[in-house]
Amino acid sequence: MPRGTDALPEGLDSAGLLAFRSRVLELGRGLYRDLPWRRTRDPYAVWVSEVMLQQTQVARVDGRWQRWLERFPTPGALAQAPAVEVLREWQGMGYNRRALALQRAAQEVVRLGGMPRDERELRALPGVGPATAAGIRAFAFDLPGVYLETNVRTVLLHELFPGEEGVPDARLVPVLREACPADASDPACDPRAWYYALLDYGAELKRTLPNPSRRSRAHVRQSRFEGSHRQKRAEVLRAVLAEPAGVSAAEAARAVSEVEEAAGRPALGAPEVAEILAELAAEGFCYCTNNIWRA
Repeated sequence: MPRGTDALPEGLDSAGLLAFRSRVLELGRGLYRDLPWRRTRDPYAVWVSEVMLQQTQVARVDGRWQRWLERFPTPGALAQAPAVEVLREWQGMGYNRRALALQRAAQEVVRLGGMPRDERELRALPGVGPATAAGIRAFAFDLPGVYLETNVRTVLLHELFPGEEGVPDARLVPVLREACPADASDPACDPRAWYYALLDYGAELKRTLPNPSRRSRAHVRQSRFEGSHRQKRAEVLRAVLAEPAGVSAAEAARAVSEVEEAAGRPALGAPEVAEILAELAAEGFCYCTNNIWRA
């Protein structure tokens, strides 16, 4: 039930908040997606799914999540794995730094003796922000929190802020804080069911309407990946990971240039690739010995 409504949008009282929650739960039940990571309450498995789903389509995660858990079934297995193997398994998921942060966090979880439940302790883990922490709490432990991501924003903007532009998250957070069920006493209306309903209703809205989340102040149009510097970095790292014995900058340039030319883009020279390799090395992705680059 509502725990204080002073910060709610104008016109949304306790009764309106409960009606909103009931509507979302009802719609969510009809739109429920039986995704693989929803069939577990293992906090590590839930955590991996949350990291993978950041800025990544569900269809790409389904399959890769299962394979990751086969390769690294526990935080301990991930913590002890060579970083190069972690990066190799992550290839194709984008944002390689997420994989290294996940491994560093797994090492901390092992040190702590298990996955924490406390929000502050979760957010102290490398790479775990407010949404990831809230997702772990809701989906693994059925604990309340503010799980604010793009599908959730979509629902709030569509239902409670129609027609408004540039809505800041500061206006959405109180709604989630008050609307989220306080405990798991009612399985039909607990934090886990609540956020699944929001996610599934939001996905349907984005599929059938012009994306309402674009009216959020937090919305950032994602830059084009193909041909970008980020895409070239990914290809250079892939070239290094593909050769356990290591590659020179010239060899990496040849491998990347094949990809670029096949896509109708100019080839990369060894000096440009060397600069990218230096960037990657500074971030801990690779290192150089005697002009040979290894991950």
